[in-house]
Amino acid sequence: MTTTLDTRTRTHLDWLEAQAIYILREVAAECARPVLLFSGGKDSVVLLRLAEKAFRPGAFPFPLLHVDTGHNFDEVIAFRDARAAELGEQLIVRSVEDSIARGSVVLRRETDSRNAAQAVTLLEAIEEFGFDACIGGARRDEEKARAKERIFSFRDEFGQWDPKAQRPELWNLYNTQVHKGENMRVFPISNWTELDVWQYIARENLALPSLYYAHAREVVRRNGLLVPVTPLTPPAAGETPEVTTVRFRTVGDISCTCPVASTADSPAAIIAETAITDITERGATRMDDQTSEASMERRKKEGYF
Repeated sequence: MTTTLDTRTRTHLDWLEAQAIYILREVAAECARPVLLFSGGKDSVVLLRLAEKAFRPGAFPFPLLHVDTGHNFDEVIAFRDARAAELGEQLIVRSVEDSIARGSVVLRRETDSRNAAQAVTLLEAIEEFGFDACIGGARRDEEKARAKERIFSFRDEFGQWDPKAQRPELWNLYNTQVHKGENMRVFPISNWTELDVWQYIARENLALPSLYYAHAREVVRRNGLLVPVTPLTPPAAGETPEVTTVRFRTVGDISCTCPVASTADSPAAIIAETAITDITERGATRMDDQTSEASMERRKKEGYF
């Protein structure tokens, strides 16, 4: 007797999960040397769970890679290392600090944001290991430049992205062919929203760095943002630090990542907040996304994630 799955019982998360698992398996089948970008952030945590569902009980068919700015939050780095060790998967770390020492990255000031500089270190890692596909957790709802991405986003031999040269993906058919030196950036959760991510975190009971949940932190108010007070981001002249309850919607380089005012201390509470917000997580929290000079599209054309 043949049984069939009643698709009416599947939730939207089931459909998103199934698509992402299909994409991960497609990468493993079609690409010679893929790698999964894992920072310890919520989107890459979701990617790890999807990879578990795609490939366990076997090992992942790719290593994990983190491009460390050297200015990441300590809690996130500790979580990254613990999660990779728990999974028993290879974690490769390449640092912007090393690129600075080599002279391939030059910053005007030590405290400058290193977000854009990650592109250089990533391209160096791709060349070092011969990666032909980098799996990332970017989503279309994050920022308008990312909305232009294909799921399999082609990069030329210089690691650059041309939004007008992307390949069609009709009927979920993906063209993974690349010449030597070229590569793909693959985004399995491209069609997910921030709300989907949090609903999946809640459903799967996924652990996250504590920064994602409400906590007391010293901040200053600057240009409509809550800037955390740290050695890298001290108060400017005339600014008065205050302690308030905040959480981070996204975690990145300390020099450009801000929290939001929130008392949400659980996935359920964050889901309730996210459902009614009308500002993207990057628009609400990233200082370097506030100016056209540091626009996401320009950075992506230069090799950014």
